[in-house]
Amino acid sequence: MNKQQIVSRVLRLAMGFIFLWAFLDKTFGLGFATVPEKSWINGGSPTFGFLSFGVKGPFVEFFHSLAGVAIVDWMFMLGLLFIGLTLVLNKFVKWGAIAGALMMVFMYLALLFPENNPIIDEHIIYMLVLMLIGLKSQE
Repeated sequence: MNKQQIVSRVLRLAMGFIFLWAFLDKTFGLGFATVPEKSWINGGSPTFGFLSFGVKGPFVEFFHSLAGVAIVDWMFMLGLLFIGLTLVLNKFVKWGAIAGALMMVFMYLALLFPENNPIIDEHIIYMLVLMLIGLKSQE
């Protein structure tokens, strides 16, 4: 295995862990981004806080209307789990990368325009990394 393959595998695993960790923390309230009282298993909504108070820009009303909607919560959480598992387990990576890139686009749109740069933020970088991972999975 060459250095590029090692870095590609580590990058895939790291990105997978980002999504899996978000799923686990929001589900069980591990005390990082989500306190136990607001965890999904304790009746909290994994989308309510961000979509109610974190969004800005031209699509704010649209994203506010999605806050705390049960189907949105389920789609978001299943998306986090699916993306994380596909990348960590190296199965269906192309589909996980596509789902992750789409999720990043929606999160980017929810935060238009980025605070520290007029165009690029971490969501665009993650989207590009996921696209690269998806393309590498087809080689």
